[in-house]
Amino acid sequence: MSYDEYYLNRTLCQVLTEMRQCDKTRNYSYLVGLIEEAQTMGNRMEAAFYDIKDVNDLNRKIKEKKIELKELVDNINTLKGE
Repeated sequence: MSYDEYYLNRTLCQVLTEMRQCDKTRNYSYLVGLIEEAQTMGNRMEAAFYDIKDVNDLNRKIKEKKIELKELVDNINTLKGE
């Protein structure tokens, strides 16, 4: 792997490619570190999926509450008009 290929935002596919290289060269000295790196990346991806779901749920609730508020305001205005 060249210096240009190693950058801060590594992908899981790059880590898996390095794991394959370990097997290809039969040099397993850094395999445990790569496994840990892959596990960390997987955990972060999974957490991001839950974060996105939470944000989507909150946006849905906000829309529902805005509709509910509009209905309440309309009811207040109707009662004031009577």
